[in-house]
Amino acid sequence: MITAEMVKNLREKTGAGMMDCKKALAETNGDMAAAEDYLREKGIAKATKKESRIAAEGLANIFVDGNKAVILEVNSETDFVSKNDEFKSMIQSIGEALLKSDVKTLEEALELPCEEGTVKDLIVAKTAKIGEKLSLRRFEIVTLEDGECFGSYLHMGGKIASLVVLKGANENVAKDVAMQQAAMRPDYVFISDVPEEVVAKESAIQKELAMNEGKPADIAEKMVAGRIQKFYKEICLAEQAFIKDGNISVSTYVKNNGGEIVRAIRFEVGEGMEKRSDDFAEEVMKQVKGE
Repeated sequence: MITAEMVKNLREKTGAGMMDCKKALAETNGDMAAAEDYLREKGIAKATKKESRIAAEGLANIFVDGNKAVILEVNSETDFVSKNDEFKSMIQSIGEALLKSDVKTLEEALELPCEEGTVKDLIVAKTAKIGEKLSLRRFEIVTLEDGECFGSYLHMGGKIASLVVLKGANENVAKDVAMQQAAMRPDYVFISDVPEEVVAKESAIQKELAMNEGKPADIAEKMVAGRIQKFYKEICLAEQAFIKDGNISVSTYVKNNGGEIVRAIRFEVGEGMEKRSDDFAEEVMKQVKGE
């Protein structure tokens, strides 16, 4: 008889999915060592060997159901995988699982139920099948309040995902703001979001620049205030010049349409991550040789 404890132990040893472990034990009449070999022969146990490898490619996506939305990023090792239907299907399954939940952490998300058992099981199974390290990097679940709407936009097929929440305006306005955020790469939404140390550092740089231009220290100090306002217009979504009308800011555009910006989230695949530097041809040969 195959017990849940046996499945759990095999899963912990191999990293394979729950359903794969159960099948391996059934095929080997409960022999743990034989089941481990079975998983190795099927290539499923190889998934755990990929854990230390760099996965900074992949796709971001947005899933919306009524007043609830999920934005997420799932990584792979190469850009080729982002075009793989198995990979896209996995992202769909993860997105649907997240939409049905209210989880807050990656650890909780990985334990959500899906067709392979859990999201973690699904990722392990697809890692084995596709042959690259795959991982759920990050996600956010957003729920609308009364009078709010979503605006969403995917750029380059999912290399950038932008999700915006507006209050009082309509979805067309929200989508315009989402497109702005995707295209113009703001670091923050509002001036109030910018950390004091970031402002202090920029102020010091701008004062030094002004003094290098020959301005006296007191004049340079006064110039900093104006330059910081220009800085905000570059790094804050609400302050940026609206791409469809450069004479107004994004916040003014939203306000002119009866709304205000509530929240904005932007995921760009691989941002801030170490990129692969190995030779792709060499990697292909390793896979061909089964290494």
